[in-house]
Amino acid sequence: MKATARAHTNIALIKYWGKRDEEKILPTNNSLSLTLDGFHTTTTVTFEEDLTEDTFVLDEQPVTGEQYERVTQYLDLIRTYAGKEDLFADVYSINAVPTAAGFASSASGFAALAAAATRALDLNVTDQELSMLTRQGSGSACRSIYGGFAEWEKGERADGSDSYAVPIVPADYWDIRVAAVVLSADKKDVSSREGMKRTVDTSVFYQGWLDNIPNDLNAIKLGIKERNFEQVGQIAEANCLKMHATTLGAHPPFTYWHDTTMAVMQTVQTMRANGIPVYFTIDAGPNVKVLYLPEHEALVEQTLREAPGVSDVVLSRAGNGISYL
Repeated sequence: MKATARAHTNIALIKYWGKRDEEKILPTNNSLSLTLDGFHTTTTVTFEEDLTEDTFVLDEQPVTGEQYERVTQYLDLIRTYAGKEDLFADVYSINAVPTAAGFASSASGFAALAAAATRALDLNVTDQELSMLTRQGSGSACRSIYGGFAEWEKGERADGSDSYAVPIVPADYWDIRVAAVVLSADKKDVSSREGMKRTVDTSVFYQGWLDNIPNDLNAIKLGIKERNFEQVGQIAEANCLKMHATTLGAHPPFTYWHDTTMAVMQTVQTMRANGIPVYFTIDAGPNVKVLYLPEHEALVEQTLREAPGVSDVVLSRAGNGISYL
């Protein structure tokens, strides 16, 4: 009972920021993302009858503590779904993503884990069912089931049965590029989960954030359909800034940005002022992702590498959804 799956990270252009149910991981708003080919997680799950507990090896190192508990609790959910509560698993994972530094490592990680575990147990799940299961490990992971652009529908039901991602357009619909600007691979002071909850509970700006989401979603989906890069970029950048503004209105206030984050943002704005259509977006971390078109790739990469504090620039195209190896 063994399977190996690969999942790619996704970058949210309309951000997921806030839960209406912490336990079931049900969001307060719809979000929309682009799956990237540049970062991925490959996971093998082997269920064996003679195991007495789960094991988890990440990047050749045995994992214990909170990270291990999160994985084994998620496997409990899969086991219950499959009616195989007494089976334990060996989990072996290679993560080509900096962990907990704002590059959505949990998205590719839990998407790969969910896909491998369900396949190993011979569960015949649809993409929608897999997305719903994946959501319960990490919210943003439900979007990594699909390639290209995907929207996570927040749903309305208390049981979460209508909260899952749906595909918008596939990876080959539009050759839009993303440069991931690596500034810091250090673990964040405030985790996404903690920061999200603090913002929802205390930020004076949070309701304004929610009120603007429907307009942003409608406009960006139209831009994607029409391949209107400026429209997509402008909305993504503005949505990112609105999300991060909510953290400044929290109690106590916090930010994920470093001084180098600001320097890259200013570099992007300078390129745009000089006639190069580029836009930035930032998740819950210091690192910046820059949207651009293929004809500007060489210039964008060179300019970003010269920005203060940049340690690396990783170029991505639109990535595919779950694959089995």
